[in-house]
Amino acid sequence: MKNIKILLVDDEPDILEFIGYNLKKEGFEVETAQNGLEGLKQAKIFRPDLILLDVMMPQMDGMEMCAELRKLDSFQDTLVVFLSARAEDFSQLAGYDAGANDYILKPIKPKVLISKLNALLKLKQPNEAPKDEFIKLNNFEINRETYKVNYQGQDFLLPRKEFELIALLASNPERVFKREEILEKVWGNEVVVGGRTIDVHMRKLREKFGNDRFSTIKGIGYKLND
Repeated sequence: MKNIKILLVDDEPDILEFIGYNLKKEGFEVETAQNGLEGLKQAKIFRPDLILLDVMMPQMDGMEMCAELRKLDSFQDTLVVFLSARAEDFSQLAGYDAGANDYILKPIKPKVLISKLNALLKLKQPNEAPKDEFIKLNNFEINRETYKVNYQGQDFLLPRKEFELIALLASNPERVFKREEILEKVWGNEVVVGGRTIDVHMRKLREKFGNDRFSTIKGIGYKLND
């Protein structure tokens, strides 16, 4: 879990200091914000892997911040976890409806919190990933280290799942990847994936790189046309 960035958003300075200290002690890179509006701006700059935020905050509460983040393509795959003293069922359900991956109740011991966050972060890692850090094909250059795709001389910085999907297809061009295999290798153990998730991500890739670069094998899966 090296080089993992966490954005901590809470309006209580003591919580920011205490939790931030414990996260940094575990090796996480941490930035903080004191309300949802500030957190939203900071998220766009910091690009965290995980956002840990309170519900009740001034200017913009945690629910609003989470909902706004989920409207942005670049934050579709970012882990969002509420850390709140609001224990009512409706508050927790509202958190998940806003797009949260988990809802953790205060107070919680730092070691338990960190264990929960580590478990979520591990689930977000694909079960298998292509080992080549750099893939070069006709008109495509894919760099797994920087998460950049160069196509016909133009650089594209893709959302994480779009990148993992095209990198998987490019790892063996002309091979048909079955839908079940794509779900396993790109989304891993995540339970939030719907039946149309692959189709939506493929549509976005086609919009960026052209429909003719990808083939749909009806009832089976997809392949990249080299």
